[in-house]
This record gives sequence, structure tokens and C-alpha cells, in this order.
Amino acid sequence: MSRIGRKEIVIPAGVDIKVEEGNKVTVKGPKGTVTQVLHPRMSVSVEGNVAHVTRPTDEKEDKSLHGLTRTLLHNMVVGVSEGYERKLEIVGTGYRAALNGKTLVLNLGYSHDIKVEPEENMSFEVPNATSIVVKGIDKQRVGQMAADIRAKRPPEPYHGKGVKYEGEVIRRKAGKTGK
Repeated sequence: MSRIGRKEIVIPAGVDIKVEEGNKVTVKGPKGTVTQVLHPRMSVSVEGNVAHVTRPTDEKEDKSLHGLTRTLLHNMVVGVSEGYERKLEIVGTGYRAALNGKTLVLNLGYSHDIKVEPEENMSFEVPNATSIVVKGIDKQRVGQMAADIRAKRPPEPYHGKGVKYEGEVIRRKAGKTGK
């Protein structure tokens, strides 16, 4: 049995969930609006300030979709009420980040600066030149944007230089030794 799927989703004040035809769920809150089409076999019901996800049968596919659907809906509720953020660190001499308006400008040792535009309902923060915070209301898109930024210069194992997630441990290699 799906223990995650059976958990109820408590809807905070100021958040509104609307389920339309074809399992199109729209969650509206103080930070914005998120819309997603959930699997048609799962049914979402909203009663007061609690939402439930139920499955039609106990088949293996329905069990796995049950937990997935509940988690997607919960991520939407948390996103529009609190938001998500992903922190990145830049390691390397001369590597730095800056904001130019809403555009993130990265200097990562290439012959040119790399400019990254934020998607809608997303923003960047640069607390200092070697750290970046990606913020948004959609957990999947925040994670993907952080992964795209990291892919511009992934950390390398010999010197540890590059863009990495906060708290990520880079496995270091020894490199060459003398004769």
C-alpha cells in the first residue's frame, strides 16, 4: 500500500485548488498559480482545507501513480504558499556570478560571459559573487534551472573547480605524481 498516497494534503489559508475536466489541477496562492495535468486514473477530491488522492484499484501501476500524484499535488501547494529555492556555489579563481537586471551573468573561465534568463515565476539571487539562489514556485522547474546552471561548468575532480550544489561533496582524484 502507498503510505505517501494515503496521506492527506492540508491546504493553507490563501491557497485555492480547482480540479477541472481531465484531471487538470490549478493551484492558486499568494506566490502565483501552478497548473498541471495529473494522471487520469487518479481522482483528486478537495473537502474544506484538506485534499485527498484516491486510486481506482490495487494494481501495481495504480499504487505507484497514487504516491506520485499525491506528491505532485503537495509540491504544487507548497510552491504557491512558500516557494522553492536551490542554492549553488561557484568554486574557482576568477569564477563569479552577478545579476544584470533579472538576467544572471556567469563568468566561468570561458572567453565570454554566460547569460541565463529566468523563466516565468522564477528569479535569481546573488548574495555574493560565489553563490547563486534559484527561486520559484514549481519544484521541478527550479531543480531543472539549477541543473542547467550547474551544467555550464560542472565541478571537476582534480581541483574541485566549477559550479556545484550547496553541500555537494566532490570526489577528488589525486592527479599526476612526480617520477
